[in-house]
Amino acid sequence: MVLAEVVGSTAAIGYGLAAIGPGIGVGLVFSAYIQSTARQPESSRLTLPYVWIGFAVVEALALLGIAFGFIWQGQL
Repeated sequence: MVLAEVVGSTAAIGYGLAAIGPGIGVGLVFSAYIQSTARQPESSRLTLPYVWIGFAVVEALALLGIAFGFIWQGQL
């Protein structure tokens, strides 16, 4: 007896689940910046470049995740 059958690409499901991590990461990066700016407003200009670097690294990892999903599936 077959309860469920998966038809199509499971890479899309895998990347959808893997996108939760970068979403949480971006939220943590910006929440830390907001907290540090609220505690010490004069340091906001000093810490803003680090926010964008952290955001770029998290998003780059998400893009690598989707690229590897397609590579391992053999469709790229």
